[in-house]
Amino acid sequence: MAMKDYSDEFKAGAVALYESTPGATYKSIAADLGINRATLREWVLRDRERRGVTSAPTPAGQTPARSGQTPPSADPDGRIRQLEARVAELEASERKLATERDILRKAAKYFAGETNW
Repeated sequence: MAMKDYSDEFKAGAVALYESTPGATYKSIAADLGINRATLREWVLRDRERRGVTSAPTPAGQTPARSGQTPPSADPDGRIRQLEARVAELEASERKLATERDILRKAAKYFAGETNW
């Protein structure tokens, strides 16, 4: 099997997508991008080593996506915490979608330039 050569831009985008997706797995992100899981893992580990980070960064208040909604809390402080958690979840989802969109735009531009018709 031939080794593929990915641009530094693509690698950075893939790492950014993985890092900005709460609850992401190497397998799920790699499948979305059409790359090998081990390749993505290596890119992420190299990037973390370059930045001096030992574990996955988790922004404060950010939680993985939930399959079901929690029942509304009776006390106002609990409701505010739930809403803040939901806002953080939606912001993380927005970052993921924006990163995916950017990667797809760059890929489309790359493949459009590669065509010789």
